[in-house]
Amino acid sequence: TNVPSGAFYVFPQVNSYFNKTDGKVVISNSSDLSMYLLNEVHVAVVPGDAFGEPNYIRISYATSENLITEAIARIKKGLAKLK
Repeated sequence: TNVPSGAFYVFPQVNSYFNKTDGKVVISNSSDLSMYLLNEVHVAVVPGDAFGEPNYIRISYATSENLITEAIARIKKGLAKLK
């Protein structure tokens, strides 16, 4: 397993979701995906552009295990709608 060495973030690569849509919103970049997750499933993430990595998003996990589990479930639900 990957053990963090001091940060409270994960930085997943998300460009496989670029050019996908839920029928209303087209995801063109990590900023679009970040706004989609905020608006669709109410989870805030930061576009990787802010860190020089446009194909990634940053997710903080500095919260309770229950909230992390809920956020992951919501993200999964939102991403599943993108085709």
